Amino acid sequence: MARKRITVTQETNTGRNTKFHDNYTGTNMTRPQFVNQIQSGNYNNYHVRKINGVKTPVSNPDGSTNNNLG
Repeated sequence: MARKRITVTQETNTGRNTKFHDNYTGTNMTRPQFVNQIQSGNYNNYHVRKINGVKTPVSNPDGSTNNNLG
């Protein structure tokens, strides 16, 4: 099984993911940084949804649990 590209490294008490780690490049990102990277086309398996008015990174639905955030 391939390793996950993105790992969530911090979340709020309500469960909103706030910090992320790219396991391939070693890059740590905040939620806004990850959102910008997704919108720039650097993470094809993820997209951005607006949840409760906040741009939020989510993995694309594809039947695989390997790329899910969490």
